[in-house]
Amino acid sequence: MSDETTGRLLAVSDLHVGYAENKSVVDRLRPTTDSDWLIVAGDVAERVAEIEGTLDLLSQRFAQVVWVPGNHELWTHEKDRVKARGEERYRLLVESCRKLGVLTPEDPYPIWRGIGGPVRIVPLFLLYDYTFRPSGTRNKDEALRVAYNAGVVCSDEFLLHPDPHPSREAWCHARITETEARLTALDDDLPTVLVNHYPLVRTPTDVLYHPEFAQWCGTERTADWHLRFRARCVVYGHLHIPRITHHDGVPFHEVSIGYPREWRRHGHPHGLLRQVLSPETAGVVR
Repeated sequence: MSDETTGRLLAVSDLHVGYAENKSVVDRLRPTTDSDWLIVAGDVAERVAEIEGTLDLLSQRFAQVVWVPGNHELWTHEKDRVKARGEERYRLLVESCRKLGVLTPEDPYPIWRGIGGPVRIVPLFLLYDYTFRPSGTRNKDEALRVAYNAGVVCSDEFLLHPDPHPSREAWCHARITETEARLTALDDDLPTVLVNHYPLVRTPTDVLYHPEFAQWCGTERTADWHLRFRARCVVYGHLHIPRITHHDGVPFHEVSIGYPREWRRHGHPHGLLRQVLSPETAGVVR
């Protein structure tokens, strides 16, 4: 029997296994001990069968997998035989995860007791609300106009449906309200590992080559969550800029693999899997 106190908490995101080269990368992902847990911070794939197949594979390798949805999982894609939209699609994926033993934002928050623990792992599904607007814009309409004029428009505008919510930002606000209440009700003071597909603060988006894209990258309403909810660290993806930044002394790990054209150019400077907790500082698995 493995000793859970020796396990490592590892993280990755933006696997995009619809690309054959990325699927081969996923085939190389392995734990370092029998007790390692793996956080998957969204954008596994677009098609339900590929999402389920990948999470099934990883759940057989790692002692526990924790998943949060990215925007790509929520797309209703013409190439996917599953045509569920919005909330229905999200709930379908949650049920698939439960059958696989994969934890989601809808499950009780687990406590990690391995290296760097104990901490409470908090998988989040929060979306975005167009508040990371381009400079000089005052509202969503102006922000979108700037993006369309620049030719920088996220495919979410065509593929991510918010049903039954009236808009993506309304869905975001509903998720924030529900999640904030749940976090506030926690009855202990354990530190947390906050896991979201999007960064909880805007600053990481400042380095985007196309700043217009930031409006699809989060919400100003979570800017203090890493402080309010005792984050030991924050794990996210989406930006395809793997790195570690610090905000108010809290490490934020962007753990994405990204598209083949990106990692072929830059490699995997932080390794394929990131160790996000250690006794002293964040480590890297190569």
